Amino acid sequence: MVWHDMVKLGQFRFRMLAILLACAVATIPLTGDEVHVRHREGLMHGFLALRTLDGKRLADGEMTQVPEGDRVTSRLIFRFKDGSVYDDTTIFSQRGAFRLLSDHLVQRGPSFEQPMETSVNAASGEITVRYKDKDGEEKTLQERHDLPRDVANGLLFTLVKHIQPNVPQTTVSMVATTPKPRVVKLEILPEGEKAIASGNTKHETVHYVVKVKIGGVAGLVAPLLGKQPPDTHVWVLTGDAPAFVKLEGPLYAGGPIWRIELATPAGF
Repeated sequence: MVWHDMVKLGQFRFRMLAILLACAVATIPLTGDEVHVRHREGLMHGFLALRTLDGKRLADGEMTQVPEGDRVTSRLIFRFKDGSVYDDTTIFSQRGAFRLLSDHLVQRGPSFEQPMETSVNAASGEITVRYKDKDGEEKTLQERHDLPRDVANGLLFTLVKHIQPNVPQTTVSMVATTPKPRVVKLEILPEGEKAIASGNTKHETVHYVVKVKIGGVAGLVAPLLGKQPPDTHVWVLTGDAPAFVKLEGPLYAGGPIWRIELATPAGF
């Protein structure tokens, strides 16, 4: 290859990198959407089942909510048959719009490729991740980020009940840990309504698709490397009292597609 051809190739690569960087900046929303409170969240205790897509039951779950004024503590816990535990405690405020205060997530046991404990303080921006490396050595990452006001760790089940079905897209932020913390965007899009039946009674549900947008050059190349997170699908009962019905998607970063649905405690 002659010298001027090498120069042209270098210039072409530089232009392509510049285009990628420009596209990355253009496609990252600087701010997300605040989800406004349509119905104040109250006292709640529900039972869930975690299954594979072919129906195999993996874990029994519970979700509780305890309000104290404008402050709500929500806890989602799954206890797996193999002894694994997924335990997410979220504290948020519901003063006009939902605002995350803190989130503490524990995922441990053989069902998780990377057992981790993550704490997010939305007010201070402090993020702590405790995990074990490939050699089994315990590690701790502590970082401070300028977190956006729409950060929504632990809030997906709540937010989808309050998003109006006619809103074409709602964008919120989330701290993803792999275990390195990174702020990504979640695009929540309605995909139409579907009727379901409970006995002889029919109900309408709205189907939401949640897409993860990594942002930056990493987000542009992720699909090429097979690292683009899969979509999550959520079904919500519509009407005056919206309620969660079902979710299909990964429970953790890089995890398989599982199904979460309502369950009845054994013995009834």
